[in-house]
Amino acid sequence: RRRRSPEVHLSLTVADQSEGIAEPLELLVDRRTFLRSTALAVGVTALGPSFWGRAYAATAQPGPGPYGPLQAVDANGVMVPKGFTSRILATTGDLVPGTTYPWHPAPDGGAVFPQPDGSWVYTSNSEVPAVGGAGALRLGPDGEIVDAYRILTGTNQNCAGGPSPWGTWLSGEEYPNGLMHECTVTGTSQGTPLPALGTFAHEAVTFDDGRGQLYLTEDTTDGRFYRFTPTAYPDLTAGLLEVMKVAADGAVTWLPALNPDQPQSANRVEESTVFDGGEGIWFDSDHVYFTTKGDNRVWDLDVPAQRLSVLYDAVAIGEDAPLTGVDNLVVSRSGDIFIAEDGGNLELVIITPDGVVAPVVRLVGHDASEITGPAFSPDGQRLYFSSQRGTDGRGVTFEVAGPFRVTRTADPVRGEQPVPAATASPAPTSSASEPGPAAQQLPATGASTVLAASAAAAALGGLAVHRASRAEGDVVSG
Repeated sequence: RRRRSPEVHLSLTVADQSEGIAEPLELLVDRRTFLRSTALAVGVTALGPSFWGRAYAATAQPGPGPYGPLQAVDANGVMVPKGFTSRILATTGDLVPGTTYPWHPAPDGGAVFPQPDGSWVYTSNSEVPAVGGAGALRLGPDGEIVDAYRILTGTNQNCAGGPSPWGTWLSGEEYPNGLMHECTVTGTSQGTPLPALGTFAHEAVTFDDGRGQLYLTEDTTDGRFYRFTPTAYPDLTAGLLEVMKVAADGAVTWLPALNPDQPQSANRVEESTVFDGGEGIWFDSDHVYFTTKGDNRVWDLDVPAQRLSVLYDAVAIGEDAPLTGVDNLVVSRSGDIFIAEDGGNLELVIITPDGVVAPVVRLVGHDASEITGPAFSPDGQRLYFSSQRGTDGRGVTFEVAGPFRVTRTADPVRGEQPVPAATASPAPTSSASEPGPAAQQLPATGASTVLAASAAAAALGGLAVHRASRAEGDVVSG
């Protein structure tokens, strides 16, 4: 069995700007020191602009994950860490085992809903025209399938959505005239459209239950990021729809949507911020995490502070990026963020609370597909997801079971990279909500240069570890 070394040997060339001399610097450090210490602070302050560009790639960086390397591919075409297993639950066009329901095409966004009898329901959208909608699997307390059925039909291109705090599934239509539909999950039903949540290419939605607000993503190249405040929460039939405006320092303000009952693609608020291909979204511990596939970023909205930052940036990391094609996401009970790839190596990738980015699941032979709908069973030990188009055009829904972490010892990792200049809107003016206090930015001079250098060391450390792991290989034999 090949193992990753817990230490990284690093060779840097540091320029002495006063003498014009370049000297080698040899370092041997452990991963945690690399990721979280300030040991390199003084040494890296003299490095040039290209280094800083990579160092500020974002807070989360490549590294070995908490579950170890992926094992050899199994009989289901799945690679998982040691101690985990996979099984296929449903395949498009085939009857779900033990039921009369043929699993729907192009399974997409999903969520899990615990039931009073100890069972749970996994919902799954169908991203196809005209029929669209969503289906559901009901699993008993032992995790075995006991039923399957439709919960929405006759809609269009249902991509993702989100679970409500009261146990319904919101299913979004991803086309310019798309709506959100609220669905009962416990039996065959038909969802209710929610036009107050806006008319646009809906991707996903998440709830801030404590504040009575919803956040929504839009999957177009000129998409926006939305907030909906119901008039009488939790009634979602009326309320205020707003779009985000982000300043250069990350401060967020909200502007009323223009003609919210009309398609937003033709009613853009020009001062609002453009997000290229909004995808998955999740609210956790007063932060909203969301992805944009067009620029391969994971974002972190600090809700109390009303400030946006970048948590992960694949383009800035470059060829070492372990996560590309960012799509659906879910935060586990332990505070780990699981993000599905639409592209890349077709992996489910984890971002841990200490900012390590590493693969947890990989599909083999599904090259023309994407991973969709990650969601955990109520006990946190089973992870559900789909390959939308499988190996032959038919979608496949999987379960991966094993010793997933379920105890939260820290909040999920927070974004620290400032908003890129290309993303920020002009300086904010008055809005429907007041921005919170400014978050501290890393200065470039003075004593706090040590802080900036520490962030650089963390970034470089993650890259070095990731390169070492790639050189040794991702697969080990049991």
